Amino acid sequence: MRELGADQLDDLARGAGILGTGGGGDPYVGKLLAREAILAHGPVTLLDIDEVPPDATVVPVSGMGAPTVLLEKLPAGTEELTALRALEAVLGRRATHIVPIEIGGMNSMVPIAAAAQAGLPLVDGDAMGRAFPETQMVLPTLIGVSTTPMALADDKGNTLVVDAVSNLWSERIARAACMVMGCQVSCADTVLRGDQLRDGLVPATLTLAEDLGRAVRLARAEHSDPVAAATRLLGGIHLLTGKVVDMERRTTGGFARGRALLEGPAGTLELSIQNEHLMAVRDGAVVATTPDLICVLDTDTGEPVTTEAMRYGLRVTVIAAPCDPRWTTPEGLALVGPRYFGYDCDYVPLAGVRS
Repeated sequence: MRELGADQLDDLARGAGILGTGGGGDPYVGKLLAREAILAHGPVTLLDIDEVPPDATVVPVSGMGAPTVLLEKLPAGTEELTALRALEAVLGRRATHIVPIEIGGMNSMVPIAAAAQAGLPLVDGDAMGRAFPETQMVLPTLIGVSTTPMALADDKGNTLVVDAVSNLWSERIARAACMVMGCQVSCADTVLRGDQLRDGLVPATLTLAEDLGRAVRLARAEHSDPVAAATRLLGGIHLLTGKVVDMERRTTGGFARGRALLEGPAGTLELSIQNEHLMAVRDGAVVATTPDLICVLDTDTGEPVTTEAMRYGLRVTVIAAPCDPRWTTPEGLALVGPRYFGYDCDYVPLAGVRS
C-alpha cells in the first residue's frame, strides 16, 4: 500500500504512454485530469492485488473511442464518475476499489482521477498489460467474467447501460453507442471480485509504468540513451530507428485506423494501426505482431509517440516487448492475435526475431 500523488504523475503518464503501444488515449490529457482530481480530493491509495479483500467489488474505469477525437474534443472530467455511479445503480451496491482496464496512455490516468473523485483505493494492475482496441480483449474474458453490465457516459451527462449476451456483443453495442455519443465516452464495466484479480489482472503495471517513466527521465538527465533504458526495463528488442516518411490515418467505425511507414539505416518498417500498433513488417518480413507490445518512442527524448500523434518527419525508434504470457495461449491468440484483426499471418514470437 502506498499513496499516489500529483508529483508521481509525470513519470507514470510517460511510462503508460510507452506501454500503451500507441493507444489508450493521450497520456498528457489524462495526466491533467488526474492531477486536478488529486489536487481537489487528495492523493489516491494504491494497493497491490493481494491487499484487496476477496469479496471486494473492483470496477475498471476507462475511456472508449477513437484517440484521434481527443485531439479536438477534450473530456469534461466528470464522465468517469458518472459512468461509475450509473453502474453502481444497476449493481445495487457501491464499488469498493477502482482499477485501470488497460495500462495505456490516458486509460491509465483516468482511473486515478475516478479513484480520487470517488474516494476509493486504486488497484495496482490492469486487465491487459498493454492497450487493446476492443472491449472484450481483456484477461477477465479468458476466465469467464462478463464485461456487462457496462455503463457509458459522455461529456454532456448522457448515460447508457449495456447488458449483452457475450463480451463480443458488448463491444459491438457499446461501440455503436460510442459513435452516436461523439466517438468518445467513459466506461465502467467488467466488475471483478477481489478473489478474481490474480487471474484477471496483470499485477503491478502502474508501478511498472512509473518505473519506466522514471528510467527514461533519469537517462535523459544523465545524457544517456532513454530509448535503450526503456528497452532494457521491458526486456524488449530494437526494431528500427528512423524517420516517419508516410502516414495514413482515418477515423472509422469508432477506431483510428491506418499505417505508418518508417525509413532508417537498417531498412524500412511498416506499422499497421487500429488505435494501437498491431503489426510491424520490416523489409517485407513480419517482425512483431499483437499481442506483443510494439512501442514507438521519440529517438532523442524517449517520450512515447501515440498513433494519433504520428506524423511525417518525426525521428522515432520502434521497439517490441513481450506481452503477458496468457495472451499467447490458443485462447488468448483467438481473442487478440493477428488473425482476429484480419492479418494473414500467425503470431510471431519475439524470441525468434533479430533486433
